Amino acid sequence: MARTSSFDLEKGSRNAGTAFLILSSLADGEKHGYALTKDVENFANVRLAPGTLYEALARLETQGLIEPVPSEDRRRPYRLTANGATALKEHVNAQAKVLAESQRRLSRHWSPA
Repeated sequence: MARTSSFDLEKGSRNAGTAFLILSSLADGEKHGYALTKDVENFANVRLAPGTLYEALARLETQGLIEPVPSEDRRRPYRLTANGATALKEHVNAQAKVLAESQRRLSRHWSPA
């Protein structure tokens, strides 16, 4: 059986997508809430509501997947932890397998329109 990370425990929940988007954004460098929202909008075309974002940030921080970065102003930036990077890699690899299998099945049974 595959090893389960903290991030995998959210699999199937409505929060898994939000966590995946946040971890993906932070994989590119530290960001505060507004910058995270704009980045996710740009690369995924998904708008995270403030309540959804900050609830997910708190949960990810509690799980040790992200951590706050000291700041000189009122913004609170976050960065990915080593555990967060590992969890994100595991999730991406698992999703890549599902994507490949979906593509294989589509190409085998459905012709292009």
